[in-house]
Amino acid sequence: MNAPEKAFVEEFVALRRHIHSTPELAFEEHETAALVADKLREWGYDVTTCIGGTGVVGQLRRGTSSACLGLRADMDALPIQEATALPWASTKPGLMHACGHDGHTAMLLAAAKKLATSETFDGTLNLIFQPAEEGGGGALKMMADGLFTRFPCDMIFAAHNMPGMPTGQLVFRQGPAMASSDYASVTLKGKGGHGAMPHLATDPVVAAASIVMALQTVVSRNVDPLHPAVVTVGALSAGHANNVIPATAQLELSVRALDPAARAQLETRIKAIIDGQAKSYGLTADISWRQGYAVLVNNDQATQFAIDVANTMAPTAGVNPQGPMLMGSEDFAFMLQQVPGCYFLIGNGAGDGHGACMVHNPGYDFNDDILSVGAEFWTTLALAFFSKPPKGETP
Repeated sequence: MNAPEKAFVEEFVALRRHIHSTPELAFEEHETAALVADKLREWGYDVTTCIGGTGVVGQLRRGTSSACLGLRADMDALPIQEATALPWASTKPGLMHACGHDGHTAMLLAAAKKLATSETFDGTLNLIFQPAEEGGGGALKMMADGLFTRFPCDMIFAAHNMPGMPTGQLVFRQGPAMASSDYASVTLKGKGGHGAMPHLATDPVVAAASIVMALQTVVSRNVDPLHPAVVTVGALSAGHANNVIPATAQLELSVRALDPAARAQLETRIKAIIDGQAKSYGLTADISWRQGYAVLVNNDQATQFAIDVANTMAPTAGVNPQGPMLMGSEDFAFMLQQVPGCYFLIGNGAGDGHGACMVHNPGYDFNDDILSVGAEFWTTLALAFFSKPPKGETP
């Protein structure tokens, strides 16, 4: 790496670490959004702020082509107390960039600076900096605020770092790549009583235990084994004393699927099992079902285009053209429902160290060694797209 390249990388490593030290939660990314907007304006982009709350779009036009490309990065942090003790650790108690969105933002900004100096492409580049990916549905908010009508895109791409994968490896997958996420809150209503006289009560605790076990049959006996799905009861609460039968019990469920039909089937079966089990124990069940993110489905042609671009780079850690499906969820799925595109992974490191620590963990940190890989890929992808834009398909 020559001196100018080294200085360029160091500039954005420093920027990434600054963002890491000043994390902001969903729809509160005011400082981060202002930094992004200032940088983009400095490099000659037309900048629009406050899209979907704190979202930012930087647009760069070259030539006369109608081709439009979208590249997206997320900006929000998590309500986690950092435990890395790194010099650039969070300065805000209880807040942390524990998923690498600081790195995603820095990578796209690095590419933005490179592309701003390029006169070789012909078309419109839309750089989308999204708020509130972590459960806030920032993608939907930006879309509701006219993202794709104001900034049309023929294709759109996004990336996420992935601990456990070799540093800098580019990992793609055609078709369904990440799961939908739905949630259910269940209240079982019975009749409280004395622990010594259970026959005079209607016990919701026993019913709750039975429901937890019965729900395990949904995936094993109702869903097609070729369609991965998960039903998790993450919380069960009832009562406070060992000799008191409570009147109510509460359950909290997380439900995930990689197939839209399986997603609908899960909801139907879960509700039926909970209702039937509750009635069999003489209780009633109130079920509050909340739809989360959709199944993320990568467009075949857009994904193959991205793979072809990655292969021209020959990254040190290589290219995986069909990586594993993930049961995690991502609201970029909603953007892919409107615009053909691809969501891919960049290996954050394997073995020991903060880079290999899984995301959403107090010990995690984005691996700065992959920042240049991401920036190079975004730059190469954009220049390839505008040199001969691929024709997208409806996802």
